[in-house]
Amino acid sequence: MTTKTIHEAALAEVKELGKNSAEFVIKPLYYGYGNTLGNSLRRVLLSSIKGAAITSFSIAGSTHEFAAIPGIREDVVDIMLNLKNIRFKCHTDAPVELSLEIKGSDQSEKDGDKRVVAGDIKLPAEVEIANPNQVICHIDDPKFVLKMSFVVETGRGYLSLEKSGEERIHGDMIALDAVFTPVLRVRYKVENTRVGQDTNLQQLTITIDTDGTITPKEAFEEAAAILVNQYTALAGSTTVESAPAPGTKSEEDESGLMLPIEELDLSARTANALINNDIKTVRDLVMLSETDLKDLKGFGAKALDEVKEKLTELNI
Repeated sequence: MTTKTIHEAALAEVKELGKNSAEFVIKPLYYGYGNTLGNSLRRVLLSSIKGAAITSFSIAGSTHEFAAIPGIREDVVDIMLNLKNIRFKCHTDAPVELSLEIKGSDQSEKDGDKRVVAGDIKLPAEVEIANPNQVICHIDDPKFVLKMSFVVETGRGYLSLEKSGEERIHGDMIALDAVFTPVLRVRYKVENTRVGQDTNLQQLTITIDTDGTITPKEAFEEAAAILVNQYTALAGSTTVESAPAPGTKSEEDESGLMLPIEELDLSARTANALINNDIKTVRDLVMLSETDLKDLKGFGAKALDEVKEKLTELNI
């Protein structure tokens, strides 16, 4: 079945605010739709965009997360927090195993300790790191060799520590809760706007910050596609006819079909007969056949001739 016509908003402007930040302006919207769209997009952007993260890891010489490792300044808990800040981009949906091996003692370090960063991890072709300078730990023993293994997986939203532990590929690894979403922050603002004489409209501005593994535009489009897919499944066979945005003239307006009967310069008797029969616009009038008009109460042959002459003048 087909429902009544609704108007469509458009993405009016995309403004780059930085390398990983952008602003999206959507307008015009009917009053109230700014918050409806803004809240929906914000929730999807923060919870449902696909990303990648470390879900488990191991350190040679450590069997659990509460251990202190001789030769490393940080304890395992501190290392876990640092690992969760590494931003990965995976070109495969399968889990990927990574490794790191590095020796201490680098005289170039100011404090004499060897700084281990995300860029030291050996990467296969299908994995990238957006923040290679993210610190993992510091080696404070010149002779110590740090050996680590990681499992990186793709997902959406948040993976709890309990679930990560249950689904570990390697049971001897330490499970890590993971935040997959590549979207760091989403803000939206709703303002009043106008189109022509229509002032009861809104403008939605959404600002998106990402971690560098995805562009704000890619995140915005993926969020919109997710919402479209969800609502399409709910809509079933119902379709909605689209129409020009609020404040613009439709084809019916331009052709004169929405012109009120009072503005046709008909005689008072003919105009009153039409209005009393609930015919208020030219569109209502042309929907009736000549026989239908003759059957109207108080509408005679003279009124019919007058209407036909007026429609001819309007080229309808």
